[in-house]
Amino acid sequence: MYGFEAMTFNIHGGYLEAIVRGHRASLLTAADYNNLCQCETLDDIKMHLSATEYGPYLQNEPSPLHTTTIVEKCTLKLVDEYKHMLCQATEPMSTFLEYITYGHMIDNVVLIVTGTLHERDVQELLEKCHPLGMFDSIATLAVAQNMRELYRLVLVDTPLAPYFSECITSEDLDDMNIEIMRNTLYKAYLEDFYKFCQKLGGATQEIMSNLLAFEADRRAVNITINSIGTELTRDDRRKLYSNFGLLFPYGHEELAVCEDIDQVRAVMEKYPPYQSIFSKLSYGESQMLDKAFYEEEVKRLCLAFEQQFHYGVFFAYMRLREQEIRNLMWISECVAQNQKSRVHDSVVFIF
Repeated sequence: MYGFEAMTFNIHGGYLEAIVRGHRASLLTAADYNNLCQCETLDDIKMHLSATEYGPYLQNEPSPLHTTTIVEKCTLKLVDEYKHMLCQATEPMSTFLEYITYGHMIDNVVLIVTGTLHERDVQELLEKCHPLGMFDSIATLAVAQNMRELYRLVLVDTPLAPYFSECITSEDLDDMNIEIMRNTLYKAYLEDFYKFCQKLGGATQEIMSNLLAFEADRRAVNITINSIGTELTRDDRRKLYSNFGLLFPYGHEELAVCEDIDQVRAVMEKYPPYQSIFSKLSYGESQMLDKAFYEEEVKRLCLAFEQQFHYGVFFAYMRLREQEIRNLMWISECVAQNQKSRVHDSVVFIF
């Protein structure tokens, strides 16, 4: 019942909410990013991070450092924190925490299937997979020739099995089919997660509905922009949009018929929360759209911490930490490639 969470939430969730709020306090600040942007080498970045919670994970790494090492170690910290929270969680929080990883599972499945299609080594692909999205039979994905085999041989025993019902076909896997598969799986996953949060009710329902609706709308915009000029029909495009969100259903009808970025912009400017995102872009430009969406998402995630007694803080923390790792990867790449003039292009400040 909404408003009564305070009476019972702390029985099972109080310790973990305290833990996650403590982790949130260790996120890098604008001052940290300004210092990182001044670094001349990756060792300078390591030295600055040694004063943060990433320090213990990077302290034994020998020089010369590589960007992949920094990202790997920072991701390892996130994974350790997630596993600790999952071990302590009881139902329904443990299921909620597991839902957070399903997106990474989908990305890993797509990465392995695409890599196998292009004859890449399976071991090399497994090293690139996100550790939060690993499952026991992931290495055997390489043997599948079509969606039906992919489901029957591997995915039937994973949490992704229910999401595959919509995209099982006998068509051979090619780049186009794999991308359609990714978006169909994401649609089913987001809708399932949304329904689960509705069942939980209370502040969790209110906050997660907002965050997941934003994610669904962002995916609808990205699908539209990426499918302009491809053989994907309007009906196929509409089928990939999630059945909830601020744009559902009328915005989806309009997005499905868009033929260029300016038409997408005209549709999105009818929705006040998205006006500010598109007002930052000049006409015909889509390169900075990702950053504008990330900035809006970070604002919404930070607001999730303003309320207590709900599970949204766990989702928000994981997303903010992932954004932080993306920031560190961009800064490290700019420093490594001597492109410091571009270092602020993709950094999204969290606080």
